[in-house]
Formats: sequence, structure tokens, C-alpha cells
Amino acid sequence: MKFKPRRELKRTKIEIIPMIDTIFFLLVFFMLSSLALTRLNGLPVNLPESKTAPAQPPTELTVTITQNGRLLINNESATWNDFQRKLTEKAGGPRVDLTQVSVIINADERVPHGIVVRAIDYARDMGITRYGIATAPSQAAR
Repeated sequence: MKFKPRRELKRTKIEIIPMIDTIFFLLVFFMLSSLALTRLNGLPVNLPESKTAPAQPPTELTVTITQNGRLLINNESATWNDFQRKLTEKAGGPRVDLTQVSVIINADERVPHGIVVRAIDYARDMGITRYGIATAPSQAAR
């Protein structure tokens, strides 16, 4: 009786080169996508001045309300009495189209809801229609 010779089992190999290529691709993908998320407003240059050019409003204004009720507009102290005046000033003056300006409300979590609504109401009264509420990611998501 003839028996076939027993086949030797080949040891499997894990090919590392395709794995490295995949990791490198993911690294490049995340690096490029994170660059797309950053705000690039251009290079800092000295611009010429013009008396007739309209003021360019910032696209975002930040209104901060601290835990003790202190009000800040773009990190500059303000009061409720001069809130609209300072907001207009920070937006670029009275000639600026306020419908193109957005306001980010950055309020402490212990600030009463009514104060946040008051800030939005004052800005809405001026003609600002774009709002955002700043939040922090939860500890579980980090």
C-alpha cells in the first residue's frame, strides 16, 4: 500500500508592509482633514488705508458671561447698558450689515438661562440673526 507523503504545514506570516501603508494613509488623511478644520484667514500683511472703503466686520463676536454675571464682548468688559453700543463697535461700526455677523454665546453653566436669553435678545434687537452657544466636550468623549 502506498501512502502519500505527509504535507508539511506552512506557517502563516503576517505581512507588515500593507499594514504600514494603511496606517500611513490614515495618518495623512487625519493630518489633512485637521488642517481643513482650522481657520485660515490669510497671511498677516500691512494693508493700505482707505477713507472710503467699508469696514470689514468680523465674522464672529464672542459674548462671555461669567459665573458671577460679568459680561465681556471679545474679552473686553461691558455692561448691559452699553451692550448694544459695544457690540456694534466690535462688529465694525453702524454701517456694517449685522445680518452677516454671528455671535457666539460663551456662558458659564451656572449662569441662569434668562441672562443668556437677554444677551441673545439684545443682539437680535440690533439685527444680528446668527447665534451659536459654546459648549465643552463631555469627559466621556475625551
